[in-house]
Amino acid sequence: MKTFVINAPVFFGSLIIIGLFLAVGLVAPNQAEVFFSALQSTILESFGWLYLLAVGIMMIAVLLIAASRFGNLKLGPDDSTPDFAYHSWIAMLFAAGMGIGLMYYGVGEPVSHYAAPPTAEPYTIDAIREAITATFFHWGVHAWAIYAVVGLALAYFGYRFNLPLTIRSGLYPLLKEKINGPIGHAVDIFAIVGTVFGLATSLGFGVNQIGAGLEYLIGFPNTPEVQVALIAGITAVATISVVTGLDKGVRILSEANLVVAVLLMLFVLIVGPTGELMRDLVQNVGLYLDRFVLMTFNLYAYDPRSWTDDWTLFYWAWWISWSPFVGMFIARISRGRTVREFLVAVLFIPAGFTFIWMTVFGNTGIIVDMTSAAGALSTAIADDISVGLFQFFEYLPFSGVTSTLAIILVAVFFVTSSDSGSMVIDTIAAGGETNTPTIQRVFWCVLEGVVASLLLLAGGLAALQAATIASALPFALVMLALILSLFIGMRADLGSMAAVGSASLPQPASGVTWQRRLAMMLKAPTSHDVDAYIDTDVSAALEAVKAELDKRGRATDITRNDTTGAVSLTVPADGVRDFVYGVHRAEHKLAAFSALEASRPDLRYEARTYFSDGSRGYDIMGMSRDQIITDVLVQFERYLALVASPASQILTGAPEHAPETVEVSSSSS
Repeated sequence: MKTFVINAPVFFGSLIIIGLFLAVGLVAPNQAEVFFSALQSTILESFGWLYLLAVGIMMIAVLLIAASRFGNLKLGPDDSTPDFAYHSWIAMLFAAGMGIGLMYYGVGEPVSHYAAPPTAEPYTIDAIREAITATFFHWGVHAWAIYAVVGLALAYFGYRFNLPLTIRSGLYPLLKEKINGPIGHAVDIFAIVGTVFGLATSLGFGVNQIGAGLEYLIGFPNTPEVQVALIAGITAVATISVVTGLDKGVRILSEANLVVAVLLMLFVLIVGPTGELMRDLVQNVGLYLDRFVLMTFNLYAYDPRSWTDDWTLFYWAWWISWSPFVGMFIARISRGRTVREFLVAVLFIPAGFTFIWMTVFGNTGIIVDMTSAAGALSTAIADDISVGLFQFFEYLPFSGVTSTLAIILVAVFFVTSSDSGSMVIDTIAAGGETNTPTIQRVFWCVLEGVVASLLLLAGGLAALQAATIASALPFALVMLALILSLFIGMRADLGSMAAVGSASLPQPASGVTWQRRLAMMLKAPTSHDVDAYIDTDVSAALEAVKAELDKRGRATDITRNDTTGAVSLTVPADGVRDFVYGVHRAEHKLAAFSALEASRPDLRYEARTYFSDGSRGYDIMGMSRDQIITDVLVQFERYLALVASPASQILTGAPEHAPETVEVSSSSS
């Protein structure tokens, strides 16, 4: 028997909207391209300003949060520690900056702008400046500000307040219990639809470039039918990666791909004009910073031109569509970091690597076009941007090897994007549930390939771009609401910390007497001593508290774990979390001061508390029954103060009902 876990309104609502887009290509394939082109033009003409303004607001918001006192908040309980070492975390953020887009546009975009800049004279020094500045703008910190908004909302409300890891959770300060109604469902639907079309666009670019590479190297025709066959083949590989598991599949492929991509970049840097490229990098950063504010809000309102629609607004829509995917990835690896640490790293580490990549490939491509290619490279890219990378390698040594590596890199990026994307979509569709059957991720993985294939057949890359721009529009509004929600939530968080002094770690209300502590120092408790203490004194104290709470109409549960010996008292509440006071046997090695001592398995045992917010507990071994009761009441009083605090009601008043998931039994595998 196989059990499916889905949030039915979100799951089926997403499929209906995706199906409507695909129906256009299936029912009227001849008119599909015209329809998608008209849809894109209408949206950009009417709402292009909204995309640009929204991204500008996101950029300003994350910088303000990072620079303010909100930056001191933790993505998790106040005493939480990061799940990953700093260097590992940095490496994963570094890897997040890589993808199909850098391979597709690394040479193609700078050379395209050099040949057709927005305002400068083509093929001039001014055109080079505009080309690189525009490329940095499209791939720089603005893109990562978009990802940071979603990632921060997921990490902050998910890890600090135990809300489900879905987009709707980030809107709780605004919507309260409504996040579990139609509005919440709509938010998650927008996230899924945007992610599916954003991934489909990337996959479309990927197979277009793979097909162009195969045609360039071995003369294999790059037709839509061939591209669909490539999607089918690589989706099958992605499905195998899904079935084998995230660690075996995605992690190994991602790490190998990152190494090969960096080696390819270093190869171009070394065989290219190295000294000139390093000078160009410094100049490029300076130009980017100099024009940062103007580019952020520049729509060419007084001198309209299609360049903004074709490039900037498409990119902003693409990044917004991708934001649930990348945002959830960076949220999942960032628990325990401070908000400031998270934002600074997310904004500048991947963007910094991208600047180096675009300088190495983009500036080298422009230099090649100005010298040895004599304009042939820019002409080829103007005809078909997907062949730009392979044409570029023709002017460098070992072109056959580098082109083959490029095809493999794009294919593996395709696999990892599809695999990881299916996991993110499945999590949202399951109401934040991460432990779902493999068959569900396989379903989304296959659906991504189907969407990319049908849209390619219906209208090529133009159809994919139109679908992305359309799906990103409602989610742009959701992201603006996420920003407001973060400000409200963080302000309430700081207010509640000040009100109840929750910035400090939980401490026992009444300690052990000095005589009892001295006795335990002279004779450390054994595991049997701790188990017996929990079974008698702790259990009796919790039973007494339960009896009193029950008498006062506050339903309370006591749970025992026979395997670990833990016992806990739970007071259910319509809050982000229930009140939990638990005690379990904990152990740690005794201090060793010689190699001989270190080789002994000497352990110290404690009766350690634990709480529902994940805070680090403390040893209560030796407390009397009355002292334990006092400690429970103090912790319960702190909990109630946090819940009742006017500033914190926004956060701690939980939904009356958590997002429901539906379990459907099936005999299929």
